[in-house]
Amino acid sequence: MPGGRYHILTRTALLLALTLLFQSLRLIIPLPVLMSTFLIGTLVNACLLIAAETIGLRAALFISVMAPVVAYMQQLLPLPIFILPVLAGNAVYVVLFLAIFRWRRWLAILTAGVGKTAVLYGFFSWMLTWIAVPGPMAAGLLFVMSWPQLGTAIAGGFLAGMIVRRVGSKI
Repeated sequence: MPGGRYHILTRTALLLALTLLFQSLRLIIPLPVLMSTFLIGTLVNACLLIAAETIGLRAALFISVMAPVVAYMQQLLPLPIFILPVLAGNAVYVVLFLAIFRWRRWLAILTAGVGKTAVLYGFFSWMLTWIAVPGPMAAGLLFVMSWPQLGTAIAGGFLAGMIVRRVGSKI
């Protein structure tokens, strides 16, 4: 039965697996940090919006939670407390996209990207005022959580749109 519980579970598992696979690319392919951020961030953001659009909010939020948890286990996030801002940024991205999507896709992508970037940068800026992180690491974190997030969010949104249009409900 299309759209049934097992169908949704299977789609969620598939998109979660793809998200985690894409996220793991930085462990396999040695790329400069900025290039890695753009490539992997775009792919992960595309998975989040594909999940939101084709499966729904709950599935997309589940993937939004799991991605930073696994990123911490892969030692891509230096402290476990940093799971929270990444989770919050992903959740804002998905929720804003779905809230505006019915009017204009491009506006939903742009708004969701700005929201995600603002949450990530604001949350990390605030956290780094009370968590002792070495200066160069703190500067690097703040940089990665600034405009590169907006770029990957927008690119991921447009990639998701192309994939959903091409594949449609077969996802």
